[in-house]
Amino acid sequence: MLTDVKPGRPFSCEEMFGPVVSVTEVKDEEEAVAVANDTMYGLSAAVFTRDFAKGLVIAERIESGIVHINDQTVHDEPQVPFGGMKNSGWGRFGGHAALEEFTELRWISMQRTRRQYPF
Repeated sequence: MLTDVKPGRPFSCEEMFGPVVSVTEVKDEEEAVAVANDTMYGLSAAVFTRDFAKGLVIAERIESGIVHINDQTVHDEPQVPFGGMKNSGWGRFGGHAALEEFTELRWISMQRTRRQYPF
């Protein structure tokens, strides 16, 4: 756990994959959203609050493919889309989103007999 991390430092604006958490103190919700969005990545985020309605409002403003309210950022369910925003990830996978992301709609037809045109 890294405390007193200043905005713009690598631990505050780069993706960290591992047992690392950085803590940045902010004065209010506006600054919290600004700090959360001040990165070129956006895979997963979390909002911890006692006020679920306020947590949802804040979560909707965070530029991240996944935002958990009162839960950890590492959480995956196979039936829901998983993926990030900005420079995090390459689209979505999981559930119906995987079908859309990893398939391409095509039409292939085959005429086995001679077609009789009406002219």
